[in-house]
Amino acid sequence: MIRLIGYFFGLCAILFFGAAGAAAIYLNSVMKDLPDYEVLANYAPPVTTRIHAGDGQLIAEYAHERRLYLPIQAIPDRVKAAFISAEDKNFYSHPGLDLMGLGRAILVNLQNMGSGRRPVGASTITQQVAKNFLLSSDQTLSRKAKEAILSLRIEQTYSKDRILELYLNEIFFGLNSYGIASAALTYFDKPVTELSIAECAYLASLPKGPANYNPFRHPDAALERRNWVIDRMVENGYVAKDDGEAAKKEPLGVTGRKAGTYLFASDYFAEEARRQIIAQYGEKALYEGGLSVRTSLNPKLQIFARKALQDALIDFDIKRGYHGPINHISITGDWGPALSKLDEMRDVPEWKLAVVLATDSKGVDIGIRPEHDPGGKVDPERQRGRIDDANMKWAYRSSKSLMTKAKSPVDIFQPGDVVYVQAIDGKPGQYKLRQPPKIQGGMVVMDPKTGRVLAMVGGFSYGQSEFNRATQAMRQPGSSFKPFVYAAALDNGYTPASVVMDAPFELKLPNGQVWTPKNYGGDFAGPSTLRRGIEQSRNLMTVRLANDMGMDTVAEYAERFGIYDHMQPVLAMALGSGETTVMRMVAGYSVIANGGKQIKPTLIDRIQDRTGKTIYKHEDRVCENCNAADWKNQEEPIVDDKREQVLDPMTAYQITSMMQGVIQRGTAAGQVKLDRDVAGKTGTTNDEKDAWFVGFTPDLVAGVYIGYDNPQPMGRGGTGGHLSAPIFNEFMQDADKGIPPSKFIVPNGMNMIAVDRKTGMEAAPGDPNTIVEAFKPGTGPANTFSVIGGEDYATPEEIMNQSPQANDAVKQGQPGLF
Repeated sequence: MIRLIGYFFGLCAILFFGAAGAAAIYLNSVMKDLPDYEVLANYAPPVTTRIHAGDGQLIAEYAHERRLYLPIQAIPDRVKAAFISAEDKNFYSHPGLDLMGLGRAILVNLQNMGSGRRPVGASTITQQVAKNFLLSSDQTLSRKAKEAILSLRIEQTYSKDRILELYLNEIFFGLNSYGIASAALTYFDKPVTELSIAECAYLASLPKGPANYNPFRHPDAALERRNWVIDRMVENGYVAKDDGEAAKKEPLGVTGRKAGTYLFASDYFAEEARRQIIAQYGEKALYEGGLSVRTSLNPKLQIFARKALQDALIDFDIKRGYHGPINHISITGDWGPALSKLDEMRDVPEWKLAVVLATDSKGVDIGIRPEHDPGGKVDPERQRGRIDDANMKWAYRSSKSLMTKAKSPVDIFQPGDVVYVQAIDGKPGQYKLRQPPKIQGGMVVMDPKTGRVLAMVGGFSYGQSEFNRATQAMRQPGSSFKPFVYAAALDNGYTPASVVMDAPFELKLPNGQVWTPKNYGGDFAGPSTLRRGIEQSRNLMTVRLANDMGMDTVAEYAERFGIYDHMQPVLAMALGSGETTVMRMVAGYSVIANGGKQIKPTLIDRIQDRTGKTIYKHEDRVCENCNAADWKNQEEPIVDDKREQVLDPMTAYQITSMMQGVIQRGTAAGQVKLDRDVAGKTGTTNDEKDAWFVGFTPDLVAGVYIGYDNPQPMGRGGTGGHLSAPIFNEFMQDADKGIPPSKFIVPNGMNMIAVDRKTGMEAAPGDPNTIVEAFKPGTGPANTFSVIGGEDYATPEEIMNQSPQANDAVKQGQPGLF
């Protein structure tokens, strides 16, 4: 018996040492291919880039993996407790491997053999870190061995808190959400510090299988798993029993948070900022770099600009009649699901899709598109409403034939037609008919002192069209370009009282053709001052002025202002026949508004990397003594502004004063009504294909154009004064509300002299036809009546017949030059 026992003992020993040797050889081979776990010390995962408005509100997030990294100190104990209870209750006591947990898992798996159930795992949080960061997800013995070895080494190298920090920031929660901070926002739209017991428990249930516990597709399984986690939290002593029972009675409460743009009406702005970041830093930095971007967007001004432009586009469009239904669906049976599948313009929440259910001579019965809950389920309550005849009369005129009119709703709609409607305030169930306009436009609002873009609207709706007409649309500015021609003249010896002939003009082109520009309306005014030329937007005067000083000079100034990069020095360009953008035009006007300082338009104030280091700052002015610790009778610090002076400040004031006249008695008369100084210029291109207005107060510059994307005539009256100036006015009325009025500052040294409006000569005392003009030192009204461009049009006698004031000047012995 003893010999038999010894025999078996020896055999077991041999087997043991053989197995141990084989295991050692195997582990040695496995350890040769182990990845370097020390890389965890420099862990820098892909992190979401967040773009904020000027006041800090979140505009948009961009990421391949939506993740916000949180240090362990910023993660509440309640959150840690939920994950430890769900995944690894002995986390703070085991050395990386939980042998007791492994034993329990083996027993459970043996019991479940043949049942078809998925094997129970026993991976600790440390093992999951090793797998997620350093290994693949292959279900192989080799990978599990590497995972175990790495777990032991990680535990020896890093603290428990560091391991838990890595885990909570790396794991996937579903819905493209990575890490606990992103998950809290994605599922509950709140930071981790505000999560309740039930919410913590639900998030802790997701790493096991996000798809299996999706709150929208599998709400029962999600609720069961969450309650199981709550029970474990109670069992482990992290939560009192009564609190746990109360938490289990709460609904899941998942609200969902949409991806993309968060701040209302900021879609065009966010997309332009995204493009600029990619152009400067690349896609990887945007989608993985965790940049914090502070933009110049002013949310209030953005809403005002959106409303002003949308109001004008809608008003213009409905005057052209009804375009027809958006779509057509069957209303047999349940029409809700079919209507729900159609996409709405998400950035025009005032409008809803509706289907025509019945028509009569008094109106239309409609069904409103059912609202969706975050899980995509259709609300069973069908919303119904009505469009009365009075709220759709504009649709009686068809855009296909403006001469054809319908007599009642029956002539316009068919049951099943899908249209847009807008609820009428104070009248439940009552709606008015709407339609996405075909006309489009763009608008930019800028701070003239810094070039910061405060608002940007790229069209009626980003959901309708992502094309940004404020920055991407190349359009002819028409007469809104003229201030740059006149500014060049004023900067080169001309005065606001200089007189130019307004009469027919011809230019023979090299190809033998003759260019004959005309004034809008086809009339002529004869000799007129520069002020009258810009106030009344006289094309022929502008051409003669540009021809007199030379188009090379005009081109140089246009490039200084940033309107064009390279402008062809041809006379037609003086009338705004080149193509540019709203952004460039607003930036150019900002130079005039700020006294001639060059600016760099920007949407971005500052960019910080994931560590908080500033890697870009728009403000490049320097103030060396602004941060003094205390005051010791030193002089006030001075901000060193090194921006180039591209226009004489006195010239800037002169052209500003002349553009004030555009609003007071010129092409925008009666369209802009503000309680403060305001200047601006209208612009209308050939055949009314583009209508512009760019204007400014001492504190804001705003520019807008409207026109069809495929340029076509907008019809009679489609001018900048009638279409675009009112948009500027509506915006400014809202933007300036509650702000004290301000005035343009007259530069020191300017001489204010009354001149005759027609001749530009100094006015006699008591002369009623006068205006006060600003003259630079050493200049003043002409002593003789001189007309630029008069010699190629008329004799002195003909000019005098057109101008009684000039005739009087000749009689007084001042014949002048013609």
